[in-house]
Amino acid sequence: MSFRTLKIQAKSQNMAAQPKLELQLPDTGTSASVQRPARKRLVCRTDRDYSQQLRLGVQLAFLALNVWIGVQFYFWVRWAETAGHTRAVERPAGIEGWLPIAGLMQLKYVALTRQWPAIDLAGLFLITAFLLMSLLFRKAFCGWLCPVGTLSEWLWKLGRCTFRRNFILPRWLDVPLRGIKYLLLAFFGYAVATMSAPAIAAFLSAPYGLIVDVRMLNFFRYLGETAAFVILGLIIASIFVQNLWCRYLCPYGALMGLAALASPLRIRRVEPACIDCAKCAKACPAALPVDKLVQIRSAECTGCLECVAACPAKDALVLAAPRRRAVPAWSMAAGIAVLFFGLVGYAKVTGHWNTRLPQQLYFELVSHASEAQHPVVAE
Repeated sequence: MSFRTLKIQAKSQNMAAQPKLELQLPDTGTSASVQRPARKRLVCRTDRDYSQQLRLGVQLAFLALNVWIGVQFYFWVRWAETAGHTRAVERPAGIEGWLPIAGLMQLKYVALTRQWPAIDLAGLFLITAFLLMSLLFRKAFCGWLCPVGTLSEWLWKLGRCTFRRNFILPRWLDVPLRGIKYLLLAFFGYAVATMSAPAIAAFLSAPYGLIVDVRMLNFFRYLGETAAFVILGLIIASIFVQNLWCRYLCPYGALMGLAALASPLRIRRVEPACIDCAKCAKACPAALPVDKLVQIRSAECTGCLECVAACPAKDALVLAAPRRRAVPAWSMAAGIAVLFFGLVGYAKVTGHWNTRLPQQLYFELVSHASEAQHPVVAE
């Protein structure tokens, strides 16, 4: 036996003779070794998502419709202001969609009297269509149709593209600011709720009620310095703060959000298929924690489907009713179109769309729109 072999055997015997040291951990009821959760296997989507292209198409179409209505309404006002000395155009009844408070008054009038109001019926049918959209398809009016919501979305996306980020307000500030739009809605809602049917009819038929749309146009035509500064500030802030107007200030959106709480459709996360990548939460314009919830019940969800489009896992995120199949984006767009064109078409066919008033009355009212006083109607 060689000297090297003897040396190795002696070293082995010495190591075997040394006492073994054991680390005793306190008994905490948990294992000393930490087991990492196994990574979920990604089953990639095989279908291509077209929801955002489809939604953009609907947004552009509705924005173009509103631009056309606005331009036609401007020329109608000019025609009435000049007592018919400019080119005659028909008053676009769709302008009443910009007057949701009048629409709420008309809804209450119909509920109390079971009769159609005599004036501004287009606003009644439009707000009914938008509320039905929210009841069936979440806050789809805000995410798919609203022209102000569309411009607001483009502004924050411009900010993200330009500066690589948007600012998210801290929760202690974000939550109180979100309450502003509900306070504004409560103020207008209280005003409508306290009006009787005769008071509503008197308000709508008063000179102020007949040309409130003209006063709205004149506000932007003759914009004061303070109002211009505020609007410019909102535009600039909307570039940096995601959905500033819609998230904090819009009472119309607050109304649609409350109606959407009763919607059977919700964004639902299928946990076994979810890989916890959090891409859905990053894509959500309303900053909702989509990746941590099983279903989204929040009134802030607009049904825009951006979270669904961002999800890379097959069937992990869907828009669906309880125990129902997922609703594809095309069917949502079709449902929105059916509600909008169905109610507008019904109003036109039945003669409840346009308000017919004598030309001479319009000439008198429009030319003195700035002098009209808000009526005080006795109950």
